[in-house]
Amino acid sequence: MAHKLWEKNFEVNKEIERFTVGRDRELDLYLAKYDVLGSMAHITMLESIGLLKKDELEVLLVELKKIYQLAEDGKFVIEDGVEDVHSQVELMLTDKLGDIGKKIHSGRSRNDQVLLDLKLFTRHELHEVVDHVKILFDELIQKSNQYKDVLMPGYTHLQIAMPSSFGLWFGAYAESLVDDMFFLEAAWRMTNRNPLGSAAGYGSSFPLNRQMTTDLLGFDSMDYNVVYAQMGRGKMERNVAFALATVAGTLAKLAMDACMFNCQNFGFVHLPKECTTGSSIMPHKKNPDVFELIRAKSNKIQSLPQQVMMIMNNLPCGYFRDLQIIKEVFLPAFGELEDCLQMTAYIINKMEVNEHILDNPMYDPIFSVEEVNRLAAAGMPFRDAYKKVGLEIEAGTFTPDKNIHHTHAGSIGNLCNDKISALMDENISRFHFEKVASAVEKLLG
Repeated sequence: MAHKLWEKNFEVNKEIERFTVGRDRELDLYLAKYDVLGSMAHITMLESIGLLKKDELEVLLVELKKIYQLAEDGKFVIEDGVEDVHSQVELMLTDKLGDIGKKIHSGRSRNDQVLLDLKLFTRHELHEVVDHVKILFDELIQKSNQYKDVLMPGYTHLQIAMPSSFGLWFGAYAESLVDDMFFLEAAWRMTNRNPLGSAAGYGSSFPLNRQMTTDLLGFDSMDYNVVYAQMGRGKMERNVAFALATVAGTLAKLAMDACMFNCQNFGFVHLPKECTTGSSIMPHKKNPDVFELIRAKSNKIQSLPQQVMMIMNNLPCGYFRDLQIIKEVFLPAFGELEDCLQMTAYIINKMEVNEHILDNPMYDPIFSVEEVNRLAAAGMPFRDAYKKVGLEIEAGTFTPDKNIHHTHAGSIGNLCNDKISALMDENISRFHFEKVASAVEKLLG
């Protein structure tokens, strides 16, 4: 039997229903436990303003906690004929409790319900992303410190340029993640504001206590203006997508480097054998498939902000069904990025490096700048030194001195990994995840 919160006494054409519902039922499974959390906070507030009796609140909370556990265990199902997660939760409550179950929607619209669900889901997933970024960061810093004295060629224009090191290479991607964390923090701050109570975008005649639901759900503040709360639909997803995309950009570049450095022409790194695959006809092949997939998936995630923008950027204020389509690209993106982060951390942990790359004389010219600087430091004008060394390289008489001494901050001999790690820790400390965890635990307790 169909159950829809907006249903009246006429039957919608089945093809129209199929088209308009789309993938909502499937995607709403991502939101189920957050919908329940939101309902628990909302009805607690309703009881405080006299719209629910205390005994009604108590039995509703008991049932909602059971539904939450079903969702947590992956057993929550949206039944055939039930349109969305909100309808399913209300149906389950009315099946158990009768008319009491119908009272949970007072002062709410599906609009602010889904706004809230999306914020709670996104908040949780951002925490997961931050944790995965930190794990990868730690692996990169460890490898940077481990191989800080192993030199490798640095490149510009894909031409050998100057001496680099594995300490610099691994550490560069670690510091890239530090800057990515600034984006994640901004995304978290915009996400961690409460839209509940905005109803359909114009508030309610019920005297809702919006500060109470804000506190119960552990939000930093509410989205105060009810019209703006609705305008946040799509905007939050776009801004969060930019944060995911910047992390994905770091992963894609790292994956490209690793694929290139793993090939025989470079031979700089050796990937774990379980992360490579063979060929159906070439018995020697060990293809870096995992990094290739990380590169492709990360590039796909980098298109996410544009996909969200193209759906929502010409909509006026107020709710439109267009916004539902954003869920299709947005909700699965977190799992994809977390997967890529996890795989990258695993490979970095197992990766081995070639400690004798620069034994090959083809790399001797990268030490030319060192020689030019040595001559200049001894008093020769820089341009004369540059010309002298250039002519020696042309003549094939240049002999490099491979004992290099870089001491300034962030250079081969002074990686500043302790400073980079401190900056990462400082970034993470500003999220205050413990406040959210405490509020959710209290609500469920």
